[in-house]
Amino acid sequence: MEYLVSVILPVILYVVAIILLIILIILGIRILKLLNKVDKVVDNVEEKINSVNGAISVVSSVSNGLASIGDSVLYGIGNLTSKLFGKFKGNYKEEEDYE
Repeated sequence: MEYLVSVILPVILYVVAIILLIILIILGIRILKLLNKVDKVVDNVEEKINSVNGAISVVSSVSNGLASIGDSVLYGIGNLTSKLFGKFKGNYKEEEDYE
């Protein structure tokens, strides 16, 4: 029994520790490979986003230009209608003054 505890048990523990160490090394290598693949995918996505970014900026500037043109047209129409209704109101007041 003493022989079992003093000789065989430490040998079994060392063997199990070596096996666990080998498994951890293999898992570490696989994780590094996985991280390299993820890094390549992220770089690929970043390149595609940068290529689309130019088109998005063009669309944004065109949209802003059209919005400013639309605002100026609406401002002009509103100004024109206020002038027309202002003249009509002025004409009614003038007609009342003559009577």
